Amino acid sequence: MSYMKNEQDIRSQGAYYSAGLRDYLIKVYNYMALALGVTGLVAFFVVSSGLFQVIHSNPMLSLMVMFSPIVLVFFMYYKLPQLSAQATIVMFFAFSALMGASMSYIFIKYTAANITRAFFITAIMFGSMALYGNNTKKDLTSMGSFLIMGVWGLIIASLVNFFLGSSSLYFAVSFVSVIVFTLMTAYDAQRIKDVYYRFNDGSEVATTKLAILGATSLYFDFINIFLNLLRLLNLLNNRD
Repeated sequence: MSYMKNEQDIRSQGAYYSAGLRDYLIKVYNYMALALGVTGLVAFFVVSSGLFQVIHSNPMLSLMVMFSPIVLVFFMYYKLPQLSAQATIVMFFAFSALMGASMSYIFIKYTAANITRAFFITAIMFGSMALYGNNTKKDLTSMGSFLIMGVWGLIIASLVNFFLGSSSLYFAVSFVSVIVFTLMTAYDAQRIKDVYYRFNDGSEVATTKLAILGATSLYFDFINIFLNLLRLLNLLNNRD
């Protein structure tokens, strides 16, 4: 029997929201929330302790801090089959701490009011779309393919604008990014459930690793919504 048929049978029997799935989803969202907390605390510490000036006074160190989170998360994905559950958790929170160091500039560039406002708006948008993705019976796979193409388009547009320096394109990219990653939240929220049924073998190790992967995807969605909303709010305030 194929995977798709098995999955349809599970859903039709009402077992899709099983105790195992609920425990898995709780892990996913708890890990994501804890990672966001670590990122925020590290970012604030880097600025308040004076480490920000030390990091950004050294171009090489600044580049290392900027790119190390991406290198670490790719390494985690690549080595995942060989990693223990504990090692995966440690790498995930190390990644979130490095993200905090790389994002510490927001406390220098933006006002506390805008940071707070962007965070709460992001939390509402993210929570609404995650709830939709978790509960909708509509298959969002096709939307995911479209959104992934949109992300690549945004990356290309951002690179182009790095050289052009257009404020209008900057605003457009930020606005579209908020929409794309908000919709991506719903797609990822549904996908992490399907991944559970496809790859979970019932062991605690597999469940933990899958939960970390799901938390990483949702973490990126939240961070991208937050940063782009922050840019939009800053642009709008500067226009007033």
